[in-house]
Amino acid sequence: MVPVIALVGRPNVGKSTLFNCFTRSRDALVADYAGLTRDRLYGEGRYEERRFIVIDTGGINGGEEGIDELMVGQSLQAIEEADLVLLLVDARAGLTQGDEFIVGHLRKVQKPVMLVVNKTDGLDHDNALSDFYKLGISEVYAVAASQGRGVQKLLEAAVTRFPPPELPSDDPAIANSIRICVAGRPNVGKSTLVNRMLGEDRVVVYDEAGTTRDSIYIPFERRGHHYTLIDTAGIRKRGKTTELVEKFSVVKSLQAIQDAHVVILLLDAQEGIVEQDLHLLGYVIETGRALVIALNKWDGMNEYDKDEIRQAIRRRFDFVDFAKIHFISALHGTGVGNMYDSVHTAYQSAFKKIPTAKLNQTLERIQTGHQPPTYNGRRIKLRYVHVGGHNPPIFVIHGKQTDKLPEHYVRYLEKNFRKLLRLEGTPIRIELREDDNPFTEAEKNLDYQQVARRRRILKNRENQRDRRK
Repeated sequence: MVPVIALVGRPNVGKSTLFNCFTRSRDALVADYAGLTRDRLYGEGRYEERRFIVIDTGGINGGEEGIDELMVGQSLQAIEEADLVLLLVDARAGLTQGDEFIVGHLRKVQKPVMLVVNKTDGLDHDNALSDFYKLGISEVYAVAASQGRGVQKLLEAAVTRFPPPELPSDDPAIANSIRICVAGRPNVGKSTLVNRMLGEDRVVVYDEAGTTRDSIYIPFERRGHHYTLIDTAGIRKRGKTTELVEKFSVVKSLQAIQDAHVVILLLDAQEGIVEQDLHLLGYVIETGRALVIALNKWDGMNEYDKDEIRQAIRRRFDFVDFAKIHFISALHGTGVGNMYDSVHTAYQSAFKKIPTAKLNQTLERIQTGHQPPTYNGRRIKLRYVHVGGHNPPIFVIHGKQTDKLPEHYVRYLEKNFRKLLRLEGTPIRIELREDDNPFTEAEKNLDYQQVARRRRILKNRENQRDRRK
């Protein structure tokens, strides 16, 4: 399973800043104001080839009342969910009673803890850390999260505590199959769909949200193909997640999504598309998993309501036009069998092996249709491309001034790579890399005239290439 790391500490010690460093995002609000974060915030982080879930929490002081008390409850729940806790303290404020209160709670729950002393920029590290050794935590790290200092070392130490990523089961039936995760809000029919796909009642189905508490891996075979269905607990808004066991279920569901090859996102057609559906959809896209969307409970709806749902899909799902959408009834089996073709297509696209020569031909064809824009009077050049990974497919493009390539042209590349390479049902990633001057090493031992001559040759070659285009 994907490990879970929780960031806890007093208000305004830099938890959200460190969260943004770990996730390489700006999802967490950051300001010089205590109590800005009030709810748990989940994000995905990466270190080399390892993935992890990181949780940002509100500050804990001890003795909170009102809304602050609820905020502390969220933080304590994050500790329960976590495999590792990073306790952040403020080097400039020194050791406080709030820090000691949190350490006391951590000793009770017996969670692995690493102490992170933040805001050490401009301070002597030995003096900054000395007070905090009184807390009795053996692993202590000094960082300046706002500047990124010490974060990489901390991240390496945290992630390498966990074993390398493995398949969710040692069972060969699971290891050698297509893993399909059925995800969605509570009571949208996930377990009913799993039973329908299996052809038997393997999981409990009841007309009450929260029946499924854990992620259940079920291997099976259909028409010579091996699958593993993953039934997950429903994921609702954190504010509505009250029971402790259900809070654990949310984390397990997020982990199951990352373990899967293909995610079937199940929606309730009778309730329509709600914000939590879009949040889940965004999380699936962030993980890069192949995606199939299914609207359940389609039976019994009148034509007017069906048209309303179709219009809502066209309006709100335009950013996932690569995903196949099915209208099904898990209870009666209508349309369920058709989803297997979409699952196979998405899986094959996510792991498709594309020759480098074909990729470069495709890149040239894309640029012929619409050249990259210019920057400061010079055209941005995309020279060559190669595959950088699978599930999702990653295309690494090398060139000149690639860091100046606008976002709209990156989306243009994604759309045309998907169209020309016939990649359906999976998101793709574009990584842009700046090429070094090929003459740099050779120029070290040349005089000025030789260097100028080499650069003239390179520029002429580029001009000739542009004229041929």
